[in-house]
Amino acid sequence: MVVGNDARTAAQAQCEVTPRKLAKRIALAKSACGVFGREGYARASVDALAAAAGVSTRTLYNHFPGGKAELFATVVTWTSGEVRDAHLAKVRALLDPALPPHPDNLERDLTALARALVDVMSEHSDHFALVRHIHAEADHVPSEVLEAWKEAGPRPVARALADAMAGLAAAGLIDVHGDPDLAGAHFVTLASQSIVQQSHYGVLPLTEEETDRLLTGGVAAFLRAYRTT
Repeated sequence: MVVGNDARTAAQAQCEVTPRKLAKRIALAKSACGVFGREGYARASVDALAAAAGVSTRTLYNHFPGGKAELFATVVTWTSGEVRDAHLAKVRALLDPALPPHPDNLERDLTALARALVDVMSEHSDHFALVRHIHAEADHVPSEVLEAWKEAGPRPVARALADAMAGLAAAGLIDVHGDPDLAGAHFVTLASQSIVQQSHYGVLPLTEEETDRLLTGGVAAFLRAYRTT
């Protein structure tokens, strides 16, 4: 499991345990996801995490010797991997760098991608409840856990978006001004950040009309800054 100086992924750790023990760890991680999503990292106690899983604290430590920090890291990286894969699938399906859209369809396709990325938030609400707490409690979450989360999820997605922006630039559709990474970051910020903030990571969903307004307005703003003339 990911903890301390041993920042391994959950998938790597799974190879080192028996199927029965692995099943128990997965069950513990799933129940812990709900607790951390409600309480955050600082407030969630080992007793509460064990009670939610229906086990003793001793059993929890048997499976996660690092206690709460190890369990939180496991949950975060596990759910980040799921969300990463969902995001990457959306990017590849809607904005394949090798298959750039027709110029007339650029705004339509970017809006579709923005909506798809926002939809992932509602499809993986438990994970984004964790992310909300990570941002709120960054000074309490162990630094190695923050790093493991970024490497498991946000960074690979950012790289995929940068590749997509570079593909659009190569096709002459946008000008990334030599920085496709920044263009990708600007796309996400303009197209979806208002929705993330106003819905509090999906806790208070916006109306369909307001979501459409923010999405289309954000994509239009991105294109005003980046579209080639």
